[in-house]
Amino acid sequence: MLFENIGLMGYEKLFSTLVKLDYTQPISDENVTVMDTTFTDIPVRLYLPKRKSERQRPAVIFIHGGAFVLGSCRQSPLDLLNRLTANKLDAVVVGVDYRLAPQYQFPTPYEDVISVVKFFLEDKTLAEYGVDPTRICISGDSSGGTLAAGVVQQIQNDPEFKNKFKAQALIYPGLQLVDISMPSHQEYEHGPVLSRNMAIELGCLYLTNDKALTQAMRKNQHMPHGSGHLFKLVNWSTFLPEKYRKQHVYTEPVLGRLNTSFSILLDNRLSPLATNDSQLQNLPLTYVVTCQHDILRDDGLIYVSRLRNAGVKVSHDHMEDGVHGALSFMTLPVYLQLGIRIKDKYINWLEENL
Repeated sequence: MLFENIGLMGYEKLFSTLVKLDYTQPISDENVTVMDTTFTDIPVRLYLPKRKSERQRPAVIFIHGGAFVLGSCRQSPLDLLNRLTANKLDAVVVGVDYRLAPQYQFPTPYEDVISVVKFFLEDKTLAEYGVDPTRICISGDSSGGTLAAGVVQQIQNDPEFKNKFKAQALIYPGLQLVDISMPSHQEYEHGPVLSRNMAIELGCLYLTNDKALTQAMRKNQHMPHGSGHLFKLVNWSTFLPEKYRKQHVYTEPVLGRLNTSFSILLDNRLSPLATNDSQLQNLPLTYVVTCQHDILRDDGLIYVSRLRNAGVKVSHDHMEDGVHGALSFMTLPVYLQLGIRIKDKYINWLEENL
């Protein structure tokens, strides 16, 4: 409630300041060389294992969260996560610092990530860093999971790319903007950590400066005419496991209530969940973490169901005591054991499957 009381711009400025205070320098240790550089003019942080290897290494591309307007791979919790991943897996890890909204709205952050990914997947780049082209994963938390999921769909379904992902790991991801009244949106409307209203306001900064979209999203009346075919792809009454439906009654979002038609909302790069089965069938081995006390819970749960229905092999960890953004709380001054547990589960899954 504190963040809602100080207002959106106050929240953004406050949190942005706090995040920047938490930025780390690229400090190497006895196991990993850490350096800041650029791929296609996009800032990245590289983690390169020091020990000699007789074979090519796996690689992980990590996309940070922050509702597309906040955050950095240089934050201390993510620096710790990527450093540990590199050391435990003997893997090359790339953290991507894409440009942020509202200064850079959609599709710029997405295009920054896809640009880095395309560059990294080139044979020349993989050879330079000694990466095995058959052992590459893309990961992301929260909105970073949104970006990662969209990028995977584009890469895996584009015959132009010879090198594909072996795996994707999505940690409490947001995966759709089609229906903003899922059971988890209703149950955790006021948080903890991320409220429905704050998620909508921050998310809209990624798309537009028009406040009409924010108001329409609050009422679940934002989708334009011609988007009704997407409802079946995100229909929680069909795909959500019954224990999470509880007493909720499904109501379709209302179409065409905005004077301005935001056709951008039909773009599946914003809503990877609203993608046809034919596109999902080509996706790689997938790991999903969902948190019980999280408005984005149902996005991840439905994606797990849809991917399994499409024949994709999925591993899923549901944190019954989980809250959104837990990975950000595994270093001081805010420390949650939950973040450590998610970190351990994520790295262990990578170690077993990559």
